[in-house]
Amino acid sequence: IKSSAASDVYKRQTIAMIYDFITNMYFTGMTHGGMIPLSRAKEPEVFRGFWLFFCISKYLKEEIYMEYEISNRLSGVHGSMIRELFKLGASKDIISFGGGNPSAETFPCKEIEEIAAKGLGENPVSLLQYGLSEGYTPLRDTMKKYLEKKEGFDFENNELFIVSGGQQCADLTTKALVNEGDVVLTEEPAFVGCLNTFRSYGAKLVGIPMEQDGMNINALEEALKANPDAKLLYTIPSFQNPTGITTSLEKRKKVYELCCKYDIAILEDNPYGELRFAGENVPTIKSMDTEGRVIYAGSFSKVMAPAFRLGFLVFNKSLTGPLTVAKQCTDVHSTVLFQYICNEYINNYDFDKHLEDSRKVYEHKCNLMMECMKKEFHPSVTFGHPEGGLFVMAFLPEGMDSAPFVREAINRGVLSVPGAAFLADESQKSNGFRLNYSTPSDEQIVKGIEILGKLTYEWIK
Repeated sequence: IKSSAASDVYKRQTIAMIYDFITNMYFTGMTHGGMIPLSRAKEPEVFRGFWLFFCISKYLKEEIYMEYEISNRLSGVHGSMIRELFKLGASKDIISFGGGNPSAETFPCKEIEEIAAKGLGENPVSLLQYGLSEGYTPLRDTMKKYLEKKEGFDFENNELFIVSGGQQCADLTTKALVNEGDVVLTEEPAFVGCLNTFRSYGAKLVGIPMEQDGMNINALEEALKANPDAKLLYTIPSFQNPTGITTSLEKRKKVYELCCKYDIAILEDNPYGELRFAGENVPTIKSMDTEGRVIYAGSFSKVMAPAFRLGFLVFNKSLTGPLTVAKQCTDVHSTVLFQYICNEYINNYDFDKHLEDSRKVYEHKCNLMMECMKKEFHPSVTFGHPEGGLFVMAFLPEGMDSAPFVREAINRGVLSVPGAAFLADESQKSNGFRLNYSTPSDEQIVKGIEILGKLTYEWIK
């Protein structure tokens, strides 16, 4: 129907009436002049007549609905493959190594219940009312002291905001610094959630290959030379998602030096930093920052509860104004009640013991999965041994595509994520597949890796 805006309302009402009338006439047996017995309404010739009118009127009704033109920012962005696989992994028939959830064993449920009851009993209005965009002041102060002591951060020149999950750190940073068409450099493979955030703002992604100790430094410098106006370098230096790789101290220093030399900001994403269960701590890139070019993202999802949707962003004070506006334009502020719970837990409960207990859970699960992979996988399948975090990435022989391998594994009841999901260029193939060990039980890890192992022998001739 081609119509003017002035006549659309009348036509919409008229066609809606026809559609509802015909639908009601068939399914209730009503006609304009009386009733049709339901037995007659189901006769072939009567049914065909009703069905014809039903389809025509439904078509006419749908034809006048507005057709939306999706913005350029989102039209080229696909939903997270991991979030879609997450739905499949909810099936009881599937052993899922595909998610990124922390283990439910680590949730401090009893303590959260106690803190929430106390807070809502004593200060309900302050916890249920609107809060500050910058975050709940007591939690901001707590985290500044914590990061000063643990990471050596300087808060004379830096500021800290509480935000709605680590993902929002990337969103606010991109909103404040990246224009449509700007280049964002990223380690490759990299966390797909942040890659999609960059894509949604129209950024052009350039991937820097990962090695066993972090990004390929020569490739990074070549990319910096080739893209002199690049706005941002994205990295997860500790227990990287998806590979589980930890960037060495030497490479962290070199990454910072190169970014200073070529004058580019760094978004250092560290959601798993508290989950080291092996090896020695490596200083954050932010702790080396003397020029205010490192924006540091942290998360409470892996150390408290992901449903809180809380993270924190540390940045040079010169960005306070733009990031405040970016936060206000996004969701005004993060949930005050959950910020209160985090602050009370860190200050009044044994947070260090909670972290240590969580590390033990992940150490056990990771070691079990590594033992099974060494035993069950074809010798030509390669993988590292993470020192923390939630993930490991395995690689089929060079030149193979992991996507069909992952699909066949799903048919056999085991879910993982193909490496192509984590690439800057989604059209490229990858021989890697990501495995998560934090969520499955011990029995699922043993059985699932056994199934994958048999498949590797069938796949690799």
